[in-house]
Amino acid sequence: MKTFKILGLLLSYPKEDLIEHLDDLGQVIVAERLLPARQIKKIVKFIEDMKTQDIYVLQENYVELFDRGRAHCLQLFEHIHGESRDRGQAMVNLAEAYGEKGLYVSAGELPDYLPLFLEYLSLCSAKEALEMLGDPINVIATIGVKLKKRKSSYAVIFEALESLSKVKPDADMIALVRLEPLVEMSHDDIDAEWEEANAFDNSDVDGADCGSCDIFPNATEEIKKFNDKNMNGGQ
Repeated sequence: MKTFKILGLLLSYPKEDLIEHLDDLGQVIVAERLLPARQIKKIVKFIEDMKTQDIYVLQENYVELFDRGRAHCLQLFEHIHGESRDRGQAMVNLAEAYGEKGLYVSAGELPDYLPLFLEYLSLCSAKEALEMLGDPINVIATIGVKLKKRKSSYAVIFEALESLSKVKPDADMIALVRLEPLVEMSHDDIDAEWEEANAFDNSDVDGADCGSCDIFPNATEEIKKFNDKNMNGGQ
């Protein structure tokens, strides 16, 4: 299912080779018809809008949106585990799952990077991919809501992923995210946010067996904790 990989590519840093092949990506999305028709139209429009923008503007906006602060971070485990000990084992488990499909993480990459996870799903059977997409759907939906509040065009990609998932995001959690105030943060504020204490401190779990960590354990509860911590900043 190439649709997953293409959605991941559209969420990647917009390099020249990506821009040059936008038409091809759109054609595959339309031809495969994995997404509902309404979502296909939105993705095609997203691609058309990308084609009209200066690449340097696209790159600058991308960095501001996804690489600064936690709110829209594309590292899935940042929202689930923070910097806790569980994150390392979850990374190992996910990388091993990738390896079983012949997908290996390159140097400098982390397996929980959403575009990489979507590439992995593209290598799975349809049934397996759609089921696995449901595991981090609370994280994906939360990021999508925050992007929509910022009127970011990237929100349509997260909407598309949500439409594919057999598991629907937690309604109470999404309602809470929608109520969060939209806070504009300076670069200094963002730097300070990254320097804060770990979002998830496992010091109260003596002797926890991280070897038993699931890839996306307790995603709903952990993302609630993450959002509660960041309600007064971190948009």
